[in-house]
Amino acid sequence: MRKTSQRSRRMQRHHSRWKVPGLNLVSLMDIFTILVFFLLVNSSDVQEVPNSKIVTLPDSSSEQKPKENLILLVNNEQILVQGKVIANVEDILQSDAKTIPALQDELNFRAKQKHAVQASLNEPLAEQFDITIMGDKQIPYRLLQKIMRTCSENNFSEISLAVVHRSEVAS
Repeated sequence: MRKTSQRSRRMQRHHSRWKVPGLNLVSLMDIFTILVFFLLVNSSDVQEVPNSKIVTLPDSSSEQKPKENLILLVNNEQILVQGKVIANVEDILQSDAKTIPALQDELNFRAKQKHAVQASLNEPLAEQFDITIMGDKQIPYRLLQKIMRTCSENNFSEISLAVVHRSEVAS
């Protein structure tokens, strides 16, 4: 056995006292707890509908909150479903048809998608679907009528009209 000097023994004792400490999880858990509380406090039950500068919504004083569903946006130029351009308003108004064929095709496609999602989640297949129409307050009623008829004939009969919420209706 080899003898070690007094100095080397002292250095070994000194270095053995200063071991690397383990990870302190208490601080990390505190940070995550604060983060969870922050997210809970800042979450709300307000549904955000797509904000579009090309559509001016009418005012309403309804207290009922909208459901989250398919968004159909209508302005003076185009009809869009979930941001996808479906048809030109001018062409629809010039047509004598009571429904909009391009919108029918899109709604049938969306209904098949919803059925596929419901089937994958083992949920019962819905017969009727919800849709929210965000129509500019300047669009002709005849156009809105064609849109609503097309929606209801294609199993989107739960129709909501998006409006700007006001606390009081001006007399």
